[in-house]
Parts: sequence; C-alpha cells; structure tokens
Amino acid sequence: MITFDGVTKRYPDGTVAVDGLDLQIPAGRITVLVGPSGCGKTTTLRMINRMVEPSAGTVRIDGRDVREIDPPTLRRGIGYVIQQAGLFPHRTVVDNIATVPFLLGRPKKEARRQARELMERVGLDEAMADRYPAQLSGGQQQRVGVARALAADPPILLMDEPFSAVDPIVRRGLQDEFLRLQAELEKTIVFVTHDIDEAVRLGHRIAVFRVGGALVQYATPEELLAEPAGDFVRDFLGGERGIRRLRFFHELDAEEAADR
Repeated sequence: MITFDGVTKRYPDGTVAVDGLDLQIPAGRITVLVGPSGCGKTTTLRMINRMVEPSAGTVRIDGRDVREIDPPTLRRGIGYVIQQAGLFPHRTVVDNIATVPFLLGRPKKEARRQARELMERVGLDEAMADRYPAQLSGGQQQRVGVARALAADPPILLMDEPFSAVDPIVRRGLQDEFLRLQAELEKTIVFVTHDIDEAVRLGHRIAVFRVGGALVQYATPEELLAEPAGDFVRDFLGGERGIRRLRFFHELDAEEAADR
C-alpha cells in the first residue's frame, strides 16, 4: 500500500501543486489520478519515487517513509512509464528493456533473454529486438516502455499519461494490453491521465484533483459516475456521464461473461 499523509508540495514562488493530500493506494490494484492540467496529479505521482520531494507530510510504501530510502535504490524497485516512452535512442529495443537488469548487475545474456520474454508478453514481435526506437511506431515504443518498466519485476508501477501521444485506435489496443497484463501480474499501479474515459476504463479506484492540488473525490468508477461529489466533479465528468455509466457497465458485463 502507498499512503499519503498530509502531503503538500509548495514551490519557492508560493505555488501549491499538492495541498494536504491524504490518500491510500491499495496494493495490487490500478489507481488513476485524474484532473485538469495544473491539478498536481503528476507531482503526486513523482513524490512516490522521490523525483519530487514534498514540502510537508509523509509518503509511505508499505508503512516505510520513502525519505528513509536512497532515491536510486527506491527507483530501481519502482517501474516508471512516461508519455512517448522516453527510450534511449542509441540502444536497441532489447537493450532498452534490459536497462534496469543491467544496472542491477545481471549478466547481459540473462538480461537480454528476459527482455525478449517481456517483448512477447507486451505483444511485440521478437524480430523487433534489434531495432532502434526511431524505427518503431508510437504504439510500439509505448509497449517497449512498459516492458522496460517491468524488467526488474517491480511491485509498483508508475505511469504518467503513457498512452496520450498515440491515436485513439492504438490507444485502445494499448489499454486492452495493459488490462491483460495487470490481470496476470497484479502490480500496484498509479496511473495519471487527463482523460476521464481512460480513467473509468482502467481504474479500480479514481482520485479526482482540481487545480491547486486538492483531492475532490476518491472512489470506484461506479461510485464516481453514480454520485459525483459536487459541481466540479460533475462538470469534469461532462454531459455524457450517463452514457459513460452505461458503457462502463456494458464492458463490465462483457468481461464477466468472458470469464465464465
């Protein structure tokens, strides 16, 4: 479990990015942070792996204050996927995926073997192993980014708008693959998006933020669509809230039928 206890991030110019955040993120589930630009969702994400340090309050992973953990050590145990993948352009696909195992001291042959296995798991053809990122499509690059984040088998995966730079059709396919992987791996995932449809489709729980870093509502998708907490959430969900709710339950019914 990841716990935020009274966490605030205030910058030297007085800007408050996150304001007194209390939040419990359950283990083995997908928690989505959603809200408009400037609401503090990415700042919240980055305080988990200490890329941003809080001004006040405490972030804990399984009860341990993250400030007690050396940042490089902490980050090697947390997968991190960003928009447009952030791949090393001078490294092949297989070596991009094997980056963290290399850093952890695994033999190159073993790390590359594992990387090829991960390629298959995220739906990449093995023939792409020796290509460079510039030779891949946007969707393929994002798959490499997810595989790289999984390479050290971290219990926690942080994902910062990972699918926002690809077209809607590719994005839907990546979401499907992501849900399939999570069903197999049961990672603790914190996922940032500005897209409420993506949040409802992927999240087990959704945290809605407003500008100024205030948490407005933290709920399951069903609760969020049925009982938005005030005008801000209602407006953020938009006029199609009823349609989203119907779509959500339709997809849920389809998933349950497929499982039977």
